Amino acid sequence: MDKQSKVEATYLVGLMSGTSVDGIDAAVIKLSPMPDKEQGVEIELLAFENTAFPKQVRNAIFKLFDRANATIDKVGAMNMWLGELYAQATLSVIGKCGLEPSQIFAVGSHGQTIYHAPEENVMDGYNLHCTVQIGDGAVIANRTAIPCVSDFRVADMAMGGQGAPLVPFTEYLLSNNPEKTLLLQNIGGIGNVTVLPANASPEQVFAFDTGPGNMIIDGLVSQLFAPMTMDVGGGIAASGQVIDELLKWMQQDDYYRMPLPKSTGRERFGQPYVAQIIESMEANNWKAEDVIATATHLTAWSIVDSYERYIAPQHQAQQLLIGGGGSYNLTLVRDLQQLFAPYKVQVLTQEDIGGNSDAKEAIAFAVLAYYTMKRLPNNIPLVTGASQPVVMGKISWPYLGRSQEV
Repeated sequence: MDKQSKVEATYLVGLMSGTSVDGIDAAVIKLSPMPDKEQGVEIELLAFENTAFPKQVRNAIFKLFDRANATIDKVGAMNMWLGELYAQATLSVIGKCGLEPSQIFAVGSHGQTIYHAPEENVMDGYNLHCTVQIGDGAVIANRTAIPCVSDFRVADMAMGGQGAPLVPFTEYLLSNNPEKTLLLQNIGGIGNVTVLPANASPEQVFAFDTGPGNMIIDGLVSQLFAPMTMDVGGGIAASGQVIDELLKWMQQDDYYRMPLPKSTGRERFGQPYVAQIIESMEANNWKAEDVIATATHLTAWSIVDSYERYIAPQHQAQQLLIGGGGSYNLTLVRDLQQLFAPYKVQVLTQEDIGGNSDAKEAIAFAVLAYYTMKRLPNNIPLVTGASQPVVMGKISWPYLGRSQEV
């Protein structure tokens, strides 16, 4: 029997709830270490479910994005409520693949980000930059009887990092290609890209948030086409025309020119930003469809602009692999294909290569949880700006009786 076959596989659950606040992504994976490969793992996706948030929960979360509404009592209550919903999603997806909770090594839960301020904030000699994800891991652990790893980002920020993006660690483990330079572009509420140079070492991997993904589009659709909350398939954008004046104004945001490492969120591109666009639309009598088309094109532009500005001077990419909800927006994908054509970069979705766009980030947090439980570093300092590798995540243990190992 060879060395690799002696290693037992591990079952884990990953949970993701992104900045679009459309629901809970839950994935069960089978993870097999590869002893003959440094830091290597193989994973198999056994089950995936997306559970939409109840309308009252989604509305309550959006209210917390306004710091004036995010009082301690409301944040605390939602922290517990989301813990309950994440626990339900965990048990449901485990049942879907025929496993029992007792067979799951750990749950990795990203939580719901309600505040992310990664920029340096020095007070009394300390950098007090911060991030807040809610959905308490102790609730998940004690409802499921499975150890839960949560609150991943803070450990990286404690060492000077931005706490984001985190998925590049798992993308390096799972997608490193010996011959091709790959751009792994996630398009959730925010867009982020991981650059994997051909046959890269961990020190060569870098990543950053490219800017808004679906966030501005969803915000505009919710305001202009209610009760719709997203441009399904990119149909609205396909019926409109890009407004040059609006596009040029949006392209002037300072974020696109900030040096790496960098990350962003709803604090910059959330509801106040959307309100400015709607105010301009009304003042200029622009068509709503044209505004959606422009916001969609901005997302595509921000991704290719990031390539031109930060990646192409060092690495000629062969493929851009899109994951996240934005991969289902056919207009956005079309815009990306057109914009990347001059660079000879092939634009594909995760489905084009046999993957699952929805499950990608949930899978990532299952893998990150495995490394946490093994007390192994699970960040890439070059990506986040941290001064050193750290073990990210806080472990909540369920009580399983007196025989439980410590």
